[in-house]
Amino acid sequence: MTITDLADLRLATTNAAALWTALGEVRGHDVVRRPGFVAVGGDERAGLRIVLQSPAPGDDDVAELTELAKGWTRGPVLVEDSYDVVDMSAIGLEPRQLPVMIRRPGQAVPSPVLDVVRVEREDRLETAERIVVEGFPLARFQPHHPRQAFPAALLGYDGVEVFVVEKDGVPAGACLTVADRMVGGVYWVTTLPEFRSLGVGRALMHAVLGGPLKDLPVTLTSAKAGKPLYDSLGFTTITQSTWWSSP
Repeated sequence: MTITDLADLRLATTNAAALWTALGEVRGHDVVRRPGFVAVGGDERAGLRIVLQSPAPGDDDVAELTELAKGWTRGPVLVEDSYDVVDMSAIGLEPRQLPVMIRRPGQAVPSPVLDVVRVEREDRLETAERIVVEGFPLARFQPHHPRQAFPAALLGYDGVEVFVVEKDGVPAGACLTVADRMVGGVYWVTTLPEFRSLGVGRALMHAVLGGPLKDLPVTLTSAKAGKPLYDSLGFTTITQSTWWSSP
């Protein structure tokens, strides 16, 4: 990995940690911050999320995060290791790889062809939450119960924005962004099944890349189905992140 790639990866993992810290705090979950990782431990639905923050975590940090994952009993466990520095197979977690991507600022994007609304009201937040839970999907939060995945306190949380896109006046997709002065991140870009292949995801990306994240490098972790869209928007792959999860 080059020095540039490593710097870009630090941006991505820092942003991911900011997302999970925000969700942990608004959900009332435990947040553990260490030099080498951030961990958020929640209830049976949310489970435990650990995000590696260093290409060379200390032995104490590795031991602590391993014990956290090994001993977790409330819901699923997921360890995001974008630096490829831990092996969770010995404690029964299974790996899969997902590309971490980045897009530089300054690249023009068209205006969205569909109506994209920044969420500012609780009813809109519940709509976005339902779309993500049902369409992404977030299986552990199904069936959808309002304010469990996205509590109302998420509105106004510094740096976090939620967006909903409509097709012919009907909510069709949603996403969440996290921004600070260094980097933006895009999460859970979701199109409901009945609206797929109609430009919903592209409209969302055009709105956020041409709007609140316009002047920032933007990172994301892509699912296989979404990567062609992100490639077409100028994102490039930094690395393949290993996500260790419970079976």
